[in-house]
Amino acid sequence: MAERIAVYPGTFDPMTKGHFDLISRGSKLYDKLIVAVLEKSTKVGAMFPIADRLAMIREDVEAAGITNVEVKVLSGLLVDFCRAEGAKVVLRGVRVYSDFEYEFQMALINRKMAGEIETLFMLPSEHLSCVTASSVRELVRYKGDTSEFVTSAVEKRLHG
Repeated sequence: MAERIAVYPGTFDPMTKGHFDLISRGSKLYDKLIVAVLEKSTKVGAMFPIADRLAMIREDVEAAGITNVEVKVLSGLLVDFCRAEGAKVVLRGVRVYSDFEYEFQMALINRKMAGEIETLFMLPSEHLSCVTASSVRELVRYKGDTSEFVTSAVEKRLHG
């Protein structure tokens, strides 16, 4: 039987507890979950360079004892990355309706380009549904407490 592989793409800048919730739960659904970290973000004001984002995710995954997660750089089209990795599923988090609208459009475009790749939408755990990387960046900008929103690897790098 073929290995069931899913890809969870994103900028993860920074990785939040909401992101990690999906990594943890998604890793239980597939033989291998690849966290694909977008190399170049279209988002303004990147907080961490790609090498740091990769390292923080790996650190948190290892600390949690999750053994079937790989963390890789995504530098091209998601569907091309999925094909190269043998993944048949893209895992996406949806917190609010506006997330769904955007993710639905992306899923339809991906389906047009690669009909063999499915998109699975997952809801975060309820207590994490308000957490966004943008809100964390705003908290950092104004020296707010981020400990409830980011993973230990991110918190360590934010506050030394």
